[in-house]
Amino acid sequence: MSQEAEWIDQFAGLKRLPPDVVDILMRNSAVVSLPSGSRIYGPGQAPKSYLLLLDGSVRVQQISETGREIVLYRVSAGESCALTTACLMGYEDYPAEAIAETDIHAVAIPRTTFEELIARSHEFRRFVFTAFSTRVTNLFRIIEEIAFSRMDIRLAHKILELSHGADDVTSTQQQIASELGTAREVVSRIFAEFQRRGWLAVTRGHIKINNRPALERLASEH
Repeated sequence: MSQEAEWIDQFAGLKRLPPDVVDILMRNSAVVSLPSGSRIYGPGQAPKSYLLLLDGSVRVQQISETGREIVLYRVSAGESCALTTACLMGYEDYPAEAIAETDIHAVAIPRTTFEELIARSHEFRRFVFTAFSTRVTNLFRIIEEIAFSRMDIRLAHKILELSHGADDVTSTQQQIASELGTAREVVSRIFAEFQRRGWLAVTRGHIKINNRPALERLASEH
């Protein structure tokens, strides 16, 4: 199997493309690599390509005028970026920025090829719009959490998520605040309360979970 066919196979929707569409896609696309920490795009930049991530993780975040960050979502292997899709279709500049959290490999489909395949192929349109719809739905969930969920519940859930089942989390309070779309001071106050209850021990850049069942009970509240 060729390398091209291998990356096509990472995306279930692309495997259903007709051979002539696959040929256009393969002739005009390129596999690109970027190191961890690279800024893939930022506010005010116009997208030049539709990106499909093959390996690694990309963090998409919004930064306010005051410098506060909120993580909108992450793009993982086998996924595309919803903001890139929206900007390509709407001829808009990016409103946020994307940072490579790890070394990444991605397929870059030029705008002209993207537009040609959107117009020509029902299968390609379905692939693009299905991925876009899924991401938008997840964004609405994030908005709902920010608007209506208690911050202590969200913080407990985030700590458990970051722990991956272990009792140690390596993360700063600022990083967690950015994940939750709030100020570091808010996170610090809740951390102080969790420590007072004996649930956590917090040091610089490190969190020790002492009472996982208590965090799980709080995280399960609505």
